Amino acid sequence: MTCCFVNSSIYYIFILHFDNTCIVCNTPFVFQLTLYLGKRDYVDHVDSVDPVGEKLSAFIIETQKTVWIQLACAFRYGREDLDVIGLSFRKDIWIQHIQLYPDAGHKPTLTEMHDTLLKKAGEQGHPFTFNIPTNLPCSVTLQPGPDDKGKACGVDFEVKAYLAQSADDPDEKIDKKDTCRLVIRKIQFAPDNTGSGQKAELCKSFMMSDKPVFLEASLDKEIYYHGDPIPVTVKIKNETTKVVKKIKVTVDQTTDVVLYSADKYTKSVLCEEFGETVEGNATFEKTLPITPLLANNKEKRGLSLDGRLKDEDTNLASTTIIRGGMDKEMLGILVSYKIKVNLMVSGGGDVTVELPLTLMHPKPKGIPAF
Repeated sequence: MTCCFVNSSIYYIFILHFDNTCIVCNTPFVFQLTLYLGKRDYVDHVDSVDPVGEKLSAFIIETQKTVWIQLACAFRYGREDLDVIGLSFRKDIWIQHIQLYPDAGHKPTLTEMHDTLLKKAGEQGHPFTFNIPTNLPCSVTLQPGPDDKGKACGVDFEVKAYLAQSADDPDEKIDKKDTCRLVIRKIQFAPDNTGSGQKAELCKSFMMSDKPVFLEASLDKEIYYHGDPIPVTVKIKNETTKVVKKIKVTVDQTTDVVLYSADKYTKSVLCEEFGETVEGNATFEKTLPITPLLANNKEKRGLSLDGRLKDEDTNLASTTIIRGGMDKEMLGILVSYKIKVNLMVSGGGDVTVELPLTLMHPKPKGIPAF
């Protein structure tokens, strides 16, 4: 079996080649499967998703098996190596099969990418297209621990070409050498039109003081991009005789695994303390910049990340955008963020407000609007 990568920024080619011999007539069976995909990332535009293609090249002589192409969205929630002892920690969320050989009538509308790849494959090329439903989740990977091995947990999409008698017979064993596969990602970009930023405020009184401390925290826009600084504007009006000793700002990521259980947990992805003091009967206003990054959280097992392709670098998972009428269980994993601004007050006690935070990727140029 050989694997070829040709211009990895545009398309990937996986070539599977092997020879078998018929035990009855000693006729050689020759198989060669080459899976071409025009790209690895497919964009969810909210009301539609980029179709997945583009082509499978198959060179086959005298085989009684069928060539199938499959796209599956699955949620893995356990170690892959345990599958060999009869335990499966994988649940298919959505799966679709297409028979490519012998021809079963699959005739997709050819795109420019199809035409380009067909020229490379020649007469043996078999074009295909999968249409991803809009109610499926985006790709999410749960960060493994330092000692974890095998495929990481999370939601992923995989295109697989294989030889089999039937598409999904559970009793038929498909040899790995009869299969070639490629993981893809379903991603979502921030919309063009966004709203104003969030604001939270709290007025808190303390024992032995008849005056309160007033805290207001706000963001200047609704959505922030991964890696960009997030300016948090903090306003304090201290009418007490106590001193605000410092300001602590944290960003928490909440992962809600809704597919198989009510498993919900929160991990801090940023915690910064600012040595700003506010004396009694004084006011304070300042914008504090923060930047939550995966680079500062590499050791946190179970942190949600955007889907990862092999060993490529990634980032913290984007906020899950839920459309009206969607079944949350179909999403597998829901990811959300919040910013907490906490005032540490002398003599004990604190004042805390929370702001919801939306983290996403900016839309590259050339991507149509939602």
